[in-house]
Order: sequence, then structure tokens, then C-alpha cells
Amino acid sequence: MNSRSVTISMALIALICFFLPWVQLSCGTSENRLSGVDLARDGHTGLWLIPLLMLAVLLLGTARAWKDRRELSALVCLVAGLVSAHLMNRERMRAEDTSGLIAVRLTGWFWLGLGSTIGLVVVSAFRFLKRTRTS
Repeated sequence: MNSRSVTISMALIALICFFLPWVQLSCGTSENRLSGVDLARDGHTGLWLIPLLMLAVLLLGTARAWKDRRELSALVCLVAGLVSAHLMNRERMRAEDTSGLIAVRLTGWFWLGLGSTIGLVVVSAFRFLKRTRTS
């Protein structure tokens, strides 16, 4: 499996996880789940960058015209992964910084999305460094 298909897979996982539940709130017997979309609608507007950046990575990864410009494609994927990982980590810190009255925990979908954005950063960094050394 080449790094391009790994990049596309990780971006697709992060994009899908944005629409799945990230945060689970529970107070007594009532329970509520919030997805990345719900959090973005609720005032965390910077989170809208995550699906936009992941769509850009998917389009760059599948476009045939960008195969000749691998360095630029790797740089765009690296920046998209860094920004997305930063935004998701900021949401993680907000979720962990809550009072004890309402129990807030992050779901597995959040951790899968965060892991795929971090993986995207690592793979893109290796692609970028490998291409610049051989040029």
C-alpha cells in the first residue's frame, strides 16, 4: 500500500468521524451525544475547517493533475492534518475541563478521528521529507 492511498484513507476516516458522536454528556439518567457537526453549530465554528480540509486532501489525493506535484500535495496534506489535529485536540481539552456535575467523556469515534489526523501528519511529513531529499 503506497502513502497516497494511506493518506486518502486517513482523510476519509477523519471526514466520516466528524459526523459521528464525539462527546457523550450524562447527568443522572439522561444522556446526550454531540458530533463534530453539533459542536461546530454550537459556536465552535473553527471546527468547520476539519471537513473542508479533509475534502481538500481527498480531492488532491484523487486528482491526476497533482501526481506530478507531490511535494506540494504532501505539504497541503501536512498542513491540513496539523490544523485538524490542533482543532480536535482543542475540543479534547474543552471536554476534559468540565465540572463534576455533568459527566463528559469522549467517544471512540473522536479518538479514531484524532488518530487518523495525527497519522495523516506523520505520513505527509515522511512523504514531504522523502521527496525533498531525493530532488
